[in-house]
Amino acid sequence: MDKIFGRNPVKEALASDSVVVNKVIISKTAHGSIIEEIIKLAKNKKVPLHFVVSEAADVDGVENSQGVLAEIAPLQYIELEEAAQKAMEAKNGILVILDEIEDPHNLGAIIRNAAAFEASAVIIPKWRGAGITDVVVKASAGTTALMPVARVSNSAEALRKLKDMGFYIIGAEAGEQALEKTFLSFPLVLIIGSEGYGVRKIMKDRCDALVSITHSSKVSSLNASCAAAVLLHSIRTKTA
Repeated sequence: MDKIFGRNPVKEALASDSVVVNKVIISKTAHGSIIEEIIKLAKNKKVPLHFVVSEAADVDGVENSQGVLAEIAPLQYIELEEAAQKAMEAKNGILVILDEIEDPHNLGAIIRNAAAFEASAVIIPKWRGAGITDVVVKASAGTTALMPVARVSNSAEALRKLKDMGFYIIGAEAGEQALEKTFLSFPLVLIIGSEGYGVRKIMKDRCDALVSITHSSKVSSLNASCAAAVLLHSIRTKTA
């Protein structure tokens, strides 16, 4: 059984048709409009509600739970082929591949960004990268309930398969041509590199283009999740 916590993540899970919520635990001292929405959604879906005596910030031993926690069925990763199919069926479909992102907060934020800019799926590695945890779910503000996530054993091999399927592949790389000046073709793969080393050479070698973000020379680079947000926004702006 997995647990998610925080007001927005629990609300998003209850609102989603793809997440099975088995129980919601709420502190008796937790109040506010979102708590009221959570209670209403749970009742509508006939999800058991348990009210407990605890601090509003902590429920079931979880610090900073914001007074609410949900027990859900384990998240199911999708296969690479399913992720590809979703992108191919979408208008201007995008897949976001994360190359060894290790910080769960970055992973959660990138999943949220992918959902905000209508990517079809996020692809993460089974090894040398963060997986979906309760920290990731909270950092995503519950959008792990909305965004399909595939997990692959070999990211470079996954790129080769996607290229064979007709995907156009771009990698985020500081100092390369600005994305707004770069030709794009769809369906598209956007690669976001690790916090410390960026996109690995084996991944760059499979790219059709390397792109960068135009920003002040006073800043050397952006956080991975910030870069993902800017690049996804720029891609959507180009196709609007």
